[in-house]
Amino acid sequence: MSDKNDTWIERARRVRLLVLDVDGVMTDGRLHLTEDGEEHKIFHSRDGHGIKVIQELGVDVAIITGRSSPAVSRRAKSLGIQHVVLGATDKGQAIEELAQLLEIELDEIAAMGDDVLDLPMLNRAGLSATVSDAPMVIRSRVDWISPVPGGCGAVRALIDTLIDARDQWADVLARYR
Repeated sequence: MSDKNDTWIERARRVRLLVLDVDGVMTDGRLHLTEDGEEHKIFHSRDGHGIKVIQELGVDVAIITGRSSPAVSRRAKSLGIQHVVLGATDKGQAIEELAQLLEIELDEIAAMGDDVLDLPMLNRAGLSATVSDAPMVIRSRVDWISPVPGGCGAVRALIDTLIDARDQWADVLARYR
């Protein structure tokens, strides 16, 4: 089990699962609703590419979100994300159930969220992260803060930082020669 006194790099090297919130992390947090009530979300392509890269490096990716949205299901499917929890009312319980399902320890999980609903999940993860535009109450309680806001490549920034901490850039770049 991880000790919060371990360095960030030591904890990043143990990560086997990256758990992401959606609204405010993978998107900018705004909700686009049509007159018919259809919901539209805008995702950043670099986040998507980063998710595919980290999966290729052996880190699984999951989504835990408090809302239910067909757009999230479609995005997850297009990225090969197999573990998607929609409509989560207790994100702490959801991350514990994922850890149990995947037979990993909570300290092997990095989680990224942006609001108080995410705190139970962030508090359980071995490595917690948020976006630059998250409320101060969240930014003051996590291990890492993205240099960019949610929906603007924040997930990619975290993934790049994990790759760097794990010294895996040579593996990534070898695929693009």
